[in-house]
Amino acid sequence: MLPSSPAAHRGAARRAGARRVLVISASMGAGHDTVARELVRRARAQGHEADAVDLMRLLPYGTGSGLRAFYRTSVRHAPWVYDGLYRAFLRPGDHTRPSGVPLARLAADGLVRLVERTGADVVVPVFHLAAQLTGHLRALGRLRVPSVVFVLDFAVHRQWLHPGNDACFCLTDQAADDVRAAVPGTHVETTGPVVAPGFFAPAPAPGADAWRKRFERYAPGRPPVLLSAGAWGAAAGLGETARLLAGAGYLPVVLCGRNQALRSRTARVPGVLAQDWVTDMPGLLHAVRVLVDNAAGQTAVQALAAGLPVVGHRPLPGHGADGVHRMAELGLSETAADGAALLDVLRRLTTEGPDARRRRAARGRAVFRADVMERAAALAGRSAVPARGPR
Repeated sequence: MLPSSPAAHRGAARRAGARRVLVISASMGAGHDTVARELVRRARAQGHEADAVDLMRLLPYGTGSGLRAFYRTSVRHAPWVYDGLYRAFLRPGDHTRPSGVPLARLAADGLVRLVERTGADVVVPVFHLAAQLTGHLRALGRLRVPSVVFVLDFAVHRQWLHPGNDACFCLTDQAADDVRAAVPGTHVETTGPVVAPGFFAPAPAPGADAWRKRFERYAPGRPPVLLSAGAWGAAAGLGETARLLAGAGYLPVVLCGRNQALRSRTARVPGVLAQDWVTDMPGLLHAVRVLVDNAAGQTAVQALAAGLPVVGHRPLPGHGADGVHRMAELGLSETAADGAALLDVLRRLTTEGPDARRRRAARGRAVFRADVMERAAALAGRSAVPARGPR
């Protein structure tokens, strides 16, 4: 994403209280960009001017493309490599670890110019490397407007945190407590996740009936269970899990993202419905019975908004595993350590009564607390916030 011309969304004059917001995302998978788009939509609906920028495109000399390709290859084919990097750079703890600032600062000049050109009143990083960059620039005095970090992970890793940033918005109280302990003095709030309004639609949700009819034509009478592999189709043993569920009488609906090789392999498993890129996620999540998740990312929070039970199984190493376990600790999901445990959990979740499902859905939706964009715009009112000086 690159911001359009400021004139495209500017009237002759801004109404009183309107702000200019710049959301800093990253095309690493789809979750960060999905959040960025929703924040921009909300900002414009609230009368503000907003754009989003892809940090990967601000990094010079093809660095962003190389970083994205390396990460995608690692999580798809060598997850142990990413796990090692996570332990070295990201995992919380008292031991000194390398900082993301040296890489992030390659985009510093581009971001400073962009903020000046757009006249932004506040920047909102939704990617951890972007948070390192904005914190660094705020500490140096080069970024003169507030930086409000929206932390997208249930388990906050250290690269989200830089003392130069003005505020952090978190998904849960536990995540907020972790941030306060790590960066004392930073303004921290619990807002909950951000998803588009369609995920909260009451039953029957638009689009759900079409999905249900498709499922019934494909596998009559089998409860549909959604298996997610994220935008990049990164998952361990997905075909094995799908085969297990099909053999137990379920209809595994597998989200393969943009991984066509994974879709081709999964489509050959008897009784499995393999999907590539799905545009109607609200309808799909309202049509299936359970989500089997491996990353505690945007698909998981969309499921919570839709009132769909979430089961963590075979999580991706690194922050995926930490997030899956944190969600379960908070009572927002369940985990299944192996195939037998997964079948036990699915049997219980797909047969529970309507009252139990309503209670479970209410717990999941309770995590959505405040409008991130409303809170960011309020902090933008501190437009004369001084730079803090080096730390």
